[in-house]
Amino acid sequence: MRRLGSALLAVSMFAGCGGLETEPSPESLTSPSFEAQQAPITTTNVDVAPECTGIITFVNTASFQTLDAYLPSNVATNLVSRRSTALFTSLADVSSVNLVGETRLKQIEQGARATGAIGSSCVGIFDGLAISTSDAAAIVSLVNTIPDSELHDVLPDAWNGAANLLNLRPFTTAQAISNVTGIGDVSFRSIRNAATLSRPFEALASALNAIPSNGSHGAQLKRHFDWWDEVTAYHGYSQGGPTCFGLEPSSVPSGAAIRPNLANAAEVRAAVVNTINYVNGNTLISASVRNAGLANLDALSAGRSFKGCIFSYSDDPWSRHNVSIFVDTVNGFSVFTETWWAE
Repeated sequence: MRRLGSALLAVSMFAGCGGLETEPSPESLTSPSFEAQQAPITTTNVDVAPECTGIITFVNTASFQTLDAYLPSNVATNLVSRRSTALFTSLADVSSVNLVGETRLKQIEQGARATGAIGSSCVGIFDGLAISTSDAAAIVSLVNTIPDSELHDVLPDAWNGAANLLNLRPFTTAQAISNVTGIGDVSFRSIRNAATLSRPFEALASALNAIPSNGSHGAQLKRHFDWWDEVTAYHGYSQGGPTCFGLEPSSVPSGAAIRPNLANAAEVRAAVVNTINYVNGNTLISASVRNAGLANLDALSAGRSFKGCIFSYSDDPWSRHNVSIFVDTVNGFSVFTETWWAE
């Protein structure tokens, strides 16, 4: 899929396109024409989606005269001077050039689009990120559906921005999200990452959740959830915990035991693997989905610290649920595991 997306981009560079293009409306996201334009999700923490790399190509290869048609002459001169010593590799790299800011980046995007360097699969540049159509759709979907507690965990240093998003949603475009007061380069990137970087793990969770229950035991994985609701939900027969770690005093559920040490990548992985094995997911889930999901989990959790809670409960005296909740203390990446049995 990635090679196909790159190939389509290369074709668009020669085909050309006129004028500025706008982000697709929600109604167009399901249309046949949009499906043909849909681009793969950006799966790494870069500031240029592969479908938008033509923006960097444009800055690196356009003549001074072409750059000068879209930018002030002194900015074009600075870009040409800088690329003579080292080609640009990212938007952050371009932005490091004197006099290049958000307005100049949008003008560069305009030039790249008008000259055919980027096509319809690249929506454009917002808050220092060049995003694809799939990135934009994922961002809108996440912001419109993410629980309150998770959104604030994704944006720990932009609480006003998170509150504004919650008050103003639903959104129809990524640009509208970018325009919200309190959302800037760091927070918009955090939202993009939360929306796109964990797709292989989400596919693993979906595959596990699709395993039919045999009536006596089962399991589930979640990537997006409201951890506060999960921990504080009423259960008829509490059997253990919760034992919580890393939470603010005001966020610790009543009666919880406090564990001094945060969870690490190994603990999170062990909880996920145990959940998979509990329902024989190691054989019922395809090796490609399982391996990709666990590799994605490893990449997102390596070296990270997690807050959360671990607890058990019963719906009645003849059953038991064991739950583990982990939330990255910096970027809000969250994992929920649950196993249950019933007599």
